[in-house]
Amino acid sequence: MQMPNDANMLLSYVNLKLRDYYSSLDAMCDDLDADRAEIEEKLQGIGYSYNSQRNQFV
Repeated sequence: MQMPNDANMLLSYVNLKLRDYYSSLDAMCDDLDADRAEIEEKLQGIGYSYNSQRNQFV
């Protein structure tokens, strides 16, 4: 499945994947062949950044 283009949908999708399937953002990006910088940039645009201790965007 392709990642959502809409930033709010992407936030929900990524946090679900991190919560249910992956121990880190790097692990998710490696497995899904996703661009970490692109995800972080898009989510920073709506005020969210990755918190590695919580393993989610907050």
